[in-house]
Amino acid sequence: MDSRIDAIYGRQSIDKKDSISIESQFEFCRYELKGGEGKEYKDKGYSGKNIERPDFQRLLQDIRLGLIKRVIVYKLDRISRSIVDFAKLMELFKQYDVEFVSCTEKFDTSTPMGRAMLNICIVFAQLERESIQMRVQDAFYSRCTKGYYMRGRTPYGFDTEPIVMDGIKTKKLVENAEMDFAELMFQMYAEPGNSYGDITRYFVKHSIKVYDKALQRAFISKLLRNPVYVQADMDIYEYFKAQGVKIESPPEMFTGDNSCYLYQGREGEEPILVIAPHQGRIPSQLWLTVQRKLSQNTTFQNGRKCHNTWLAGKIKCGRCGYALTALRAQNGVVYLRCKQRADNGSCEGAGTLTAQSMEAFVYGEMVKKMRKFHTLKGGKEQSYNPKLTAARVALAKTESEIEKLLDTLSGANPLLLQYANTRIEELDAERQKQLRLVADLTANSVSASQIDSITGYLDDWESVSFDDKRKVVDILISQIDATSESVTIHWKI
Repeated sequence: MDSRIDAIYGRQSIDKKDSISIESQFEFCRYELKGGEGKEYKDKGYSGKNIERPDFQRLLQDIRLGLIKRVIVYKLDRISRSIVDFAKLMELFKQYDVEFVSCTEKFDTSTPMGRAMLNICIVFAQLERESIQMRVQDAFYSRCTKGYYMRGRTPYGFDTEPIVMDGIKTKKLVENAEMDFAELMFQMYAEPGNSYGDITRYFVKHSIKVYDKALQRAFISKLLRNPVYVQADMDIYEYFKAQGVKIESPPEMFTGDNSCYLYQGREGEEPILVIAPHQGRIPSQLWLTVQRKLSQNTTFQNGRKCHNTWLAGKIKCGRCGYALTALRAQNGVVYLRCKQRADNGSCEGAGTLTAQSMEAFVYGEMVKKMRKFHTLKGGKEQSYNPKLTAARVALAKTESEIEKLLDTLSGANPLLLQYANTRIEELDAERQKQLRLVADLTANSVSASQIDSITGYLDDWESVSFDDKRKVVDILISQIDATSESVTIHWKI
């Protein structure tokens, strides 16, 4: 005799007048019970976009424990709106011999017709969800083209106030006291001899913080490129038109009074520029001067190549994590200095480090590392990544423990079943993490041919070209944290 019970499940995203309550859903489900008993599971305030819901997870747990024979819902989408999730659930139901009944669609999976109708309904439910997503995207881009403020973090130097545009409630940017500092960044950067570093040092010297933190180069770069500060006139119109930007506002609106918003367009389409309701602060000529300087500096940086040390890009300050950059002194010695300390003095620095001493140390460590693989003496090992080997061993142990637990489930009592299933779920979560780690390590593992090449390079390091030395470091090392007191190498192998 089947001692399993029926389960009825209800879900309601949010309270709405036109939304059927969970209790009303249960009334429909109880009719399918025909006077029998059913265990109730309900999730209020949860979306159907995924299955991460407390009571639904409890239902799945009871199914795996063999307690449920039939799941009854008011409507198909109460379970899930995702085809992928639904397909997995149907496989789970089939595995544990659980029938599925939907009251509204009038089918159950105990019949061939019910199973066929289920698949059709899943497809249409997914189609409806994708249609809703498309309508939301259409509404978003429609609001963009009309100059509505589209949320996100309020730009530095602004607050927001509510307004009504075309009968729709939105927000408008209004300047605050920090706008003076934003304008100062534009003015300082426009000066021919000034750089990001000059601006950050000035702000640190005068105790000016941005969002309660020391000003950073990346923040300056982002702010200076944002057109939300500019007085949008015809020069701005022509600038963005030449950039291939889609300009939604007509030319006559570019009077220099208001500023503008630049929105990312749809995938594969150009960005969108539209006049904003707030006034601009930065004159167009100042803003354009800054853009030209930014463009020139980007071109220079992209074309510049470090020739002072083959550790460039890998070696970081052991105190703040910023890059250590090479600086050649008049006596020819190349020193490594903390970029953060050079920019604004907020880091005490890594101490006195020379490129020559660091290169000698790292070379010695690479030789030691390769000797562990028995390659410098001509020996070979099948595994060139001990981290990958360790991860695979851990994965094998986890899978072995899962298999042992599964073997104990046959004929086990309910208490042991509950314990075993809980432990299996924990182990499976750990297994998923280990699988991801193995995949990452496999992707970054060093091949046998690379090991052979590196061995040859290290045996004759003095004659290896600068670029090839950098390639060797890139293959073996992910990062070097250094100070004058200690050095830590983070290996890829």
